[in-house]
Amino acid sequence: MAVYVYSITAKGHPLDFDDVEGVGDPPAVLRKVVAGSLCAVVSDAPDGLRPKRRDVTAHQAVQEHLMADGTVLPLRFGLTAPDDDAVREALEKDAAKYTERLEQLESCSEYNLKASQEEETLLREILLESDTARELNDRIRGGDTSPELPMRLGELVAEEVQARHEALASGVIEALRPFARDVSVSEPTGDDFVNVSFLVAEDQEELFLTTELSVANQMGDSYGFRLNGPLPPYSFV
Repeated sequence: MAVYVYSITAKGHPLDFDDVEGVGDPPAVLRKVVAGSLCAVVSDAPDGLRPKRRDVTAHQAVQEHLMADGTVLPLRFGLTAPDDDAVREALEKDAAKYTERLEQLESCSEYNLKASQEEETLLREILLESDTARELNDRIRGGDTSPELPMRLGELVAEEVQARHEALASGVIEALRPFARDVSVSEPTGDDFVNVSFLVAEDQEELFLTTELSVANQMGDSYGFRLNGPLPPYSFV
């Protein structure tokens, strides 16, 4: 039977599987596959596994349960292997890489930060601070029907939005970077101007959270900060 792989830990991890269940219906029983100084947490893989809420939640719960007792290298949902021997072979083949990564993730959690700015506030700032944008807008509102005016204004606003968002994202990241062991930047979506994950060590967590709150307060009510964590450090595997 195929094997579902949840995470990799050091052999010395307590690996307490009490009160936690694997994916599938009925839930699969967790077990370990040991190779040298490493251990993979696995279960039998259910047939036709799909990213249903119940199974994604179960996968996440396994990571969080294991993180409470030690360092975990969390693997993405849906990773399977043909059998236990294949898992053991993979651990042996990349033992040095996995061991190094576990050392880098020791006592760390991931925090993901997304932030946006109210569109109306942003557009008002652009019109107040850009003479060209303000002139074009005044001409349009004053009745100038030249067809190129809306296009020019739209292009200018788009350029200003991008430049301002990049500057905002850079400022937020640099303010929090000193309290993170590593940073992983992703492409923001929707109205967000930043989507970034921080690998935060336990002894830096309070400073990181305090600084994030301070940055959010300084930027004001027109900004929406959404911090999610602590999380298994998927972005840093």
